[in-house]
Amino acid sequence: MASAARTPAHNGRGAHPQRVLGIDPAAAGATGYAILETDPARQNEFRVLHYGATRPLRNATAAARLEAVHRLVSGLLEEFLPGAVAVETPFAALNVRSALLLAEVRGVVLLAAAQRRVPVESYSPRQIKASVTGYGQASKEQMQVMVRSQLRLAELPEPHDAADALAVALCHIHSQRARARMGAALPPALPGDARDHLAPRAVTRPPRNASHER
Repeated sequence: MASAARTPAHNGRGAHPQRVLGIDPAAAGATGYAILETDPARQNEFRVLHYGATRPLRNATAAARLEAVHRLVSGLLEEFLPGAVAVETPFAALNVRSALLLAEVRGVVLLAAAQRRVPVESYSPRQIKASVTGYGQASKEQMQVMVRSQLRLAELPEPHDAADALAVALCHIHSQRARARMGAALPPALPGDARDHLAPRAVTRPPRNASHER
């Protein structure tokens, strides 16, 4: 399986909950992948550890292509130890055959993550584009430009599949931060006793004395 990758220096091995593996699965073309690392203390700082795209060999069987994707994802999980995997969901307008092929590729990605107990989040193409560019119908070129800007890359990420994988990882990071902000804005949960005290209670009336009835 041929691949294209660029690997900036990284911090080495170890458990990194702030690392995300982004995957842009493909039914027949190249599958993009990217590893991003964030710093909780610096909201706008991202560290690109690795990204690229891998394309199946022309004469490879369907089983061989799936095995190669599984081996790729397993290797990335083993080497970089991300705390989460983010995957793009299939595009709704795909024909049946392409949708089935893409589902098979997603399946081996999910399997590789499950084998290593790494949680997986899925995002639609519209969600990813809106998260990264602010526009759910952004073109691939617009995505490349915004990914380069947010990650402060020296050049546009290539190929498009790798840029899409970087965008998937960015979308996950943005989504997790939004959830954290929302959770912080909510009032703290009340203890069980306090909730019981504030909960409405049913009002019961004593039975009427039969002697007072008319």
